[in-house]
Amino acid sequence: MPKFLRDDGTPDGSNWLPFFLIFGSMAAVAYADYIVVSISLGYLYVLPLGISVIFLRKEICYSLTVVCVFLHDLFGPPYTSLGARIGHNLTALVGFVFVVAIIQRYAAQRNALAREVRNQRDDLLHDVELAAQVQRMFLPGSQPSIPGLDVAGMMQPARVVGGDFYGYIPVDAHRMQVVVADVSGKGVSAALLMSATAAALQFQSNQGPDVQQTIARLNSGIHAVSDGEHYVTVVLAEIDTSARSLRYMNCGHNPALLLRRKTGQVETLNSSCPPVGMFEQELCELSRLEIDTGDVLVIYTDGVTEAANRLEEEFGLQRLTSIVQETSSLSAEEIMRAISLQASEFCQDNGFSDDVTILVVKCEFGKSPE
Repeated sequence: MPKFLRDDGTPDGSNWLPFFLIFGSMAAVAYADYIVVSISLGYLYVLPLGISVIFLRKEICYSLTVVCVFLHDLFGPPYTSLGARIGHNLTALVGFVFVVAIIQRYAAQRNALAREVRNQRDDLLHDVELAAQVQRMFLPGSQPSIPGLDVAGMMQPARVVGGDFYGYIPVDAHRMQVVVADVSGKGVSAALLMSATAAALQFQSNQGPDVQQTIARLNSGIHAVSDGEHYVTVVLAEIDTSARSLRYMNCGHNPALLLRRKTGQVETLNSSCPPVGMFEQELCELSRLEIDTGDVLVIYTDGVTEAANRLEEEFGLQRLTSIVQETSSLSAEEIMRAISLQASEFCQDNGFSDDVTILVVKCEFGKSPE
């Protein structure tokens, strides 16, 4: 049976359905042609022929024109003479062949357009997947080895490519910078700006470890190419294990969380300036905090706190804070996974509507890396 069908066939694999429609409509037209004797209903055979063009191969469709002429000759009104009969049948055959040819031409153009669209879609998906591979190259391939710090991070894009970024930038033997950034928008445009931001951050950090200067240069670069239309929220923090201090700048980003082991309380490291790239000059204050063994720093993007369930209730900062408090005795990797798992379970079947990035740093001063 499949050899009679077109190459595209039926989408659901029901090979019997086209034959049921075609021969069922032929039988209906033949019956109507039989019971109506006052006029000829031969033109109605165009209906089953049109259906056959949709499902059957070209040669089968042309063969059916002969079948339709035969049925019309058999069941149609009687003819006054043999010549009239032959002339009427030849006219009907030419008409049916013409209709089939026109519909075949239209179907061929439609199928060619559909193939072109599919090919373009496949090429686009391939290009996007390549872009995703390039984007993943900007993410850390391994955890940093800084004595006294336990670090873990993840980025899960909502689409194939995303607009989030996180990274580790070792400064020296006892200092490390961590960064989490979220580009405005979604999709390919956000991914491109994210890749540029990641490359710029790495380049700026190589020019010097100063947090304020890095943010200022990054702001100038992004604003120059986006003219303020696109921007990046950034948290750039530098942890000094020798001085046991945390220096950070939050540029329009979600408040980072700092859990204090001694009290069990969570402090929020709020934004102190606009996002990077929004304005020509970035006037942002550098904040400094003392940290101690067991303290946990959690930086995340709004994909975590704005994740919503079926009731459109957001995961929220309070739930995230509770998870950090409950898991603070675990490793950075386990804390990160607990946040990701509970946020995912909260969303249930909805899934994440935005990119999700989580970076956790646990202070373990006095311990050596394993």
